[in-house]
Amino acid sequence: MAISIVTGTAGFVGSHLAEALLSQGQQVIGVDHFNDYYNPGLKRKNISSFENHPNFNLIEADIQSVDWAALLADAEVVYHQAAQAGVRASWGDGFRAYTERNINATQVLLEAAKEAKHLKRFVFASSSSVYGNAETFPTSESVCPQPVSPYGMTKLASEHLCGLYHKNFGVPVASLRYFTVYGPRQRPDMAFHKFFRTILLDEPIPIYGDGQQTRDYTFISDAVAANLAAATAPAAVGEVFNIGGGSRVVLTEVLDTMEKIVGRPIRRNHIEAAKGDARHTSADVSKAQKLLGYQPKVSLQEGLTQEWEWIKALYAA
Repeated sequence: MAISIVTGTAGFVGSHLAEALLSQGQQVIGVDHFNDYYNPGLKRKNISSFENHPNFNLIEADIQSVDWAALLADAEVVYHQAAQAGVRASWGDGFRAYTERNINATQVLLEAAKEAKHLKRFVFASSSSVYGNAETFPTSESVCPQPVSPYGMTKLASEHLCGLYHKNFGVPVASLRYFTVYGPRQRPDMAFHKFFRTILLDEPIPIYGDGQQTRDYTFISDAVAANLAAATAPAAVGEVFNIGGGSRVVLTEVLDTMEKIVGRPIRRNHIEAAKGDARHTSADVSKAQKLLGYQPKVSLQEGLTQEWEWIKALYAA
């Protein structure tokens, strides 16, 4: 039975990924620190459907204190999803958490991975934040990354570490630059979760800036499919891929779609634009299509409907 390790297994992407691997009959070792960046109770809910699965083993620990030599002894794939997320919290005093949990933790894991005898793939979860305000749209992987937030800088540094360990030690890395992943289990600090929660409370939605910013939104099942492909496609080793949803949408259009889904008008409260937020993101996914066979399948309306149903159930209690 294949053994996969998922770091950040109780997080948004990590929990869906662990679930998918278990459904494929794999043995999954999940590592999560359950830190308090957001409510750990939500993370417990994320894994509640598979926590007692016979092929799932949960290790509650900080990545930097885990005995990785022992854990990686028989592992074939590492999906490194754990990170300190969030652009706005990465300024000021919060920055140290980003260097520790993004750069240092990734280095510790890569250092152990170079000694792992059975490791076939090390899939790293990167971010479209590495691009900052990109010069061209849609943005291809050949565009020079210029992060506009400390968070984006730490993800880029981690990506470069992956490249170094591949070139110098042959660690079979593949990095995925996620473009705004959404869907059930989305973190409470992310826009769609916040928007839907605010709608439930019948309060106005806070919108940073003029609402004309655009994003490439990627549904969670598409992000999971990209990870599974990156773990198996021979051409993925040593490469970086954009993982987007296939369409660039203006925020005001997203809110119009949400209005249709919830069946009532949404009040909007415009506030000052946030420092470190890119104005636009748009993924050129042709490389992922060619080398991974990646093809986003879930439309924004369909994906938002699924997230709305989940949000209603989450806060119904």
